Amino acid sequence: MRAIATLVVLVLVSVSAAESASGSEGKALYDALCQTCHGTLGDGDGVGIPEGMLRPRPFRVAVFKFDADADWQKGTDADLALVIRNGPAVYGGSAFMPPWPTLEDAQIVDLVAHIRKLQQSVRAQGELSAQGG
Repeated sequence: MRAIATLVVLVLVSVSAAESASGSEGKALYDALCQTCHGTLGDGDGVGIPEGMLRPRPFRVAVFKFDADADWQKGTDADLALVIRNGPAVYGGSAFMPPWPTLEDAQIVDLVAHIRKLQQSVRAQGELSAQGG
């Protein structure tokens, strides 16, 4: 049963990012559900984390901890989707991030697409810096 659920998530996420309409839904969801802890740009510097507490991973630089779908690759779109839906505690992570089981599959796809856009902005900034601009 878990394999079927993972397969469904993989298919949905695979169809995802490229087909996600404008991306505004993903940003709106991110701003409402994630930004307080993960920060505006995904650097893990949100205002919702009390001083001295472990900060969320800066997923903007794509250093992910979980292989939630057990495919031997950490941080795939399917991994992100599963962690968003089930929360990281299920995969051995922090219980501070809540699971979002009420989000529709399309909403999770949009959130993953927005996270990937944040990562692309980091790559673009790095390329500009390397070129001296």
